[in-house]
Amino acid sequence: MSQSNDSSSPYSHPAGGWGALKSSAKHLAQSENAMEGVKALLNANQPDGFDCPGCAWGEESDSGKINFCENGVKAITWEVTSKRVDAEFLAHYSISELKTWTEHELEKSGRLSQPLFYDGRSDHYRAVSWEQAFTIISRQLKHLNTPDEALLYTSGRASNEAAYLYQLFGRMLGTNNFPDCSNMCHEASGVGLTESIGVGKGTVTLHDFDKAEAIFVFGQNPGTNHPRMLATLRKASKRGAKVVAINNLKERGLQRFSDPQSPKEMLIGASTSISQHYFTPRLGGDMALVRGIAKALFERVANDPDAVGSDIIDYHFIHQHCVNFDQYQAEIEKTSWEKIVNQSGISREDIELMATIYANSERTIFTWAMGITQHRHSVATIQELVNLLLMRGNIGKEGAGACPVRGHSNVQGNRTVGINEHPTAAFLDALEQRYDFAMPRQSGLNTVDSIHAMLNGEAKVFIALGGNFAAAAPDSELTQRALANCELTVNIATKLNRTHVTPGKQSLILPCLGRTEIDTQESGEQAITVEDSMSMVHSSRGANLPATENLRSETAIIAGIADATLGDKTVDWLKLAGNYALIRDEISAVIPGFENFNQRIQTPGGFYLQNSAALRQWRTSSGKAQFSAKGLPDALLHEMPVDQQDRRFSLQTLRSHDQYNTTVYGLNDRYRGVSGEREVLFMSPDDIAALGFSEGQRVDISTILDDDALSASESDYKVSAFKIVPYQIPSGCVAAYYPETNPLVPLSSVAEDCGTPTYKSVPVRLTAS
Repeated sequence: MSQSNDSSSPYSHPAGGWGALKSSAKHLAQSENAMEGVKALLNANQPDGFDCPGCAWGEESDSGKINFCENGVKAITWEVTSKRVDAEFLAHYSISELKTWTEHELEKSGRLSQPLFYDGRSDHYRAVSWEQAFTIISRQLKHLNTPDEALLYTSGRASNEAAYLYQLFGRMLGTNNFPDCSNMCHEASGVGLTESIGVGKGTVTLHDFDKAEAIFVFGQNPGTNHPRMLATLRKASKRGAKVVAINNLKERGLQRFSDPQSPKEMLIGASTSISQHYFTPRLGGDMALVRGIAKALFERVANDPDAVGSDIIDYHFIHQHCVNFDQYQAEIEKTSWEKIVNQSGISREDIELMATIYANSERTIFTWAMGITQHRHSVATIQELVNLLLMRGNIGKEGAGACPVRGHSNVQGNRTVGINEHPTAAFLDALEQRYDFAMPRQSGLNTVDSIHAMLNGEAKVFIALGGNFAAAAPDSELTQRALANCELTVNIATKLNRTHVTPGKQSLILPCLGRTEIDTQESGEQAITVEDSMSMVHSSRGANLPATENLRSETAIIAGIADATLGDKTVDWLKLAGNYALIRDEISAVIPGFENFNQRIQTPGGFYLQNSAALRQWRTSSGKAQFSAKGLPDALLHEMPVDQQDRRFSLQTLRSHDQYNTTVYGLNDRYRGVSGEREVLFMSPDDIAALGFSEGQRVDISTILDDDALSASESDYKVSAFKIVPYQIPSGCVAAYYPETNPLVPLSSVAEDCGTPTYKSVPVRLTAS
C-alpha cells in the first residue's frame, strides 16, 4: 500500500447528515456510469427492487422511496462501473504485476466480463468459454482421490437459491466441506446461541426495537458497518429508550447522528444523541463487564430482603424455562470484583450504573457484532450475554431479546439453507428423503481447517462462491501459500480481487451478475431471496442491464458446474437454474419454515422465519434455556505484568469508513478523521507518550507468537511503517485496518469452541520504523 503524507484530524460533526450526503454525491459523481447508479439506487431495498448488498440490517415497514445509506451508494456505484476486466486487460497485466496492486486498485479495475483461465504455464489469464470452464472444473473434481479433497467456500452475498443449489451439489459430490464467511465473523454467535437457547440466530425483529426500554450495543460500529441501524437507534433514543454503547473505541456513529432522511435535522443542522452512556472496555473485557452487571444484580437481591422475588431477577421465568441457574450463580459469587474490574477495564461504579439501567428496564435488547465474536473466549462471552438476558426474562417477550448483527446481506440466509460444515442429522435426513440419495455424514472443514488442508495437500480444489478469501482469511502469507498449493482454484465474482492474483496451479475466474442487474433465465426474469438479521426473508430483483452479455448468475454457474460433474440423473440442475421458483419449491420441501415459499415472498417485505426461542420453545439438549457457568479467562493481555522496555498491546483489526469487508472504496475514514491512507495505527495518547512516540510517527507492528504458532519466526508476522493516530481507545489497546493487518493474525490463534480467527485480540509489540 502506498504511503501518504495526509494528516489526520478528529471529526467533530454528527454521523450521517451532510457528511453522508456529500460523500454519497461524490461517489455518484465519480462513477463512470452515474445514471445507472442513480437508477439502481432508486430500486434499492424497495418491495419490487433489489436487496442492497451493503449490510444485513432489516427493512423498516414505513420506509419511503429513498431507502439506502452511504454504504449502499458506495456498493452500488462500485458495481455499476463502466470499466471492464477482460482478456485484453489480463493479457496486458501479468499476474505477477497484479500481485503488487492494492485491494483498492484491483477492484477499481472494473467488472469481470468473461470466463478467464490461468493454465499454470504462462503468467497471464486467458479467455475461455463457459463450456470449457465447466469441463476444466468437472475434470479436476472427478479425478480427486476423495470428495473431501474439494472445498466449497461461500460468501454472504450469495442468494438463498444459489446457496441451496451449492450445498446440494457439494453433498451429492460427497463432502460437507463448506467453509464460509460465517467461520470468520459470527460463528461464535451461532454456537453460543444454539447451546444456550437452541437456535443460532437473533430473537428480535425491528418491531422489538420500537418497544424496547433499553438497548445495549456491544462491540460494533454501526455508523460505518450498517448505517441504517443508526436510524433505528435514533428513533428509539428519541422516544426515550436508554441506549448504552459498550465499545472499546469511541465511534462517532454511536454518539451523535443526523438522519439524512429527516428534513428537520438536515435543515437546521441538528442531530440526535444516540447513546446516553458510552463505556470503553479493554479488548476482550466484555465478558467480565457483563458478569459484573449480573453480580451487581445478585448482590442487590441478597442485600435487600424485600427484593427477593421482585423484578430484579425473574425467578418465575428462570424456574419455568431454564436450567443450570444455580451453577451460574455459584460461578458469579466466586468471581471477585477485583477480577471483574481489572479484566473489563471498567470501574465498579460504571458497572453498577449499567446494572441500574438494566434493572429498571422491563424490555431490553442486547445487540452485538464482531467486537464480541473474534476473541478466544467469544462463545463464552455470547453465552454470558444470554445469561444476563435470561436473568430478567428478556428472551421471548416483546421489545426484548438477543440481536447479533450480521455483516453481509445474506450470510444468515446461507446458513439457513444448508451452508454449514456441521449439518444437523435432521437436515441431512430431509435431503435424503427428498432426493433418494445418501448424503455424507461426517463433519466438514471450516475456514481455518481448510487452510491447513490446502497447506498439507489434503485439499486440492478450492471453489469460492463470491468473497475474497486471500484477503479476508487470517495469516495472509500462509493463506496465500495454501491457495497456491491447490491443483485448481475457482472464483465466482464480479470484480478482480486478491484471491484471483493468488491462483492455484491452475485457476478460473467466472464472472457473475451483480445484485443490481436483471437476471434473465429460460423462464424469464428471475427474483432471488435473502434473509436479513431479523430473520425476514424477502425477494430481490435487479433493475439494470447486465454489464456484459457474457455474465451468468451465480445460480446458473453452480448449475453448470454440477451438471458437468454429476449429470442430471438425480437432479436436473439446468432445469432448476432456468426457473428459480423451482429451487424455492425444493427449499420449501426440505427446510421447515419455508412452506409455500413462492407464495409468501409475494408479500411486500417478505415473511418472517419464526424463531423458536422467541416463542420460548427451547431446542436444546435439556429442552430448556441453558445458563452457562464458564469462568472468565485466566488473564487477558492487559492483565499481565508490564515491561516498559517491551510493552505489549492488544490489536484489533477493523474496517475504515470507505470499506465494506475486503472491498476498499477509497482511502478515507471520515468519522475517525483519517484521509488519503490506510496504514495507520490508532493508539491512546497516554500510550503514545509512555513509549516516547509522537503523533504521525511511523512504527512497525509485530505479533507476539504463542509456542504453537506455525511459524518459528516472529519476523513472519510483521507489518511496517504504520502512522500513529491518537484516538479515544483504552490504554494497552490499539487498532488498525484489515486486510493490511491480517498478516499479523496467526492461523493458530482461534476462538475456543468455534474456530473463528482472533482478529480482535492479537498480541503485538511496536517499534519505531
